[in-house]
Amino acid sequence: HVQLVESGGGSVQAGGSLRLSCAASGYTQTRYCMGWFRQVPGKEREGVATISSGGSRTYADFVKGRFFISRDYTKTNLFLQMNSLKPEDTAMYYCAIDHWCTFPRPNWGQGTQVTVS
Repeated sequence: HVQLVESGGGSVQAGGSLRLSCAASGYTQTRYCMGWFRQVPGKEREGVATISSGGSRTYADFVKGRFFISRDYTKTNLFLQMNSLKPEDTAMYYCAIDHWCTFPRPNWGQGTQVTVS
């Protein structure tokens, strides 16, 4: 049973920073990809950043240079350092894990809300 639990969301002023965390458990495959996605009401969920089991990272253009994805040495905790936040970064942020970095059949967390004013 795969479980993902996000934390670290909150309200922040534009220009500020937040660090999201995702605690993962129950995923048994040695090859995997983890990522952060976000969604605002009325819009589709969009990818923010991914990191593969080999350590390769990808970022959406709208967060490059501002956000940084990482994981701890146990590879069970995923992080998203968000700097220089903008009001348009306001969204529910979700953690996901899948075998492939295209995320065809991901497991999702419950989400954590980020609000930038």
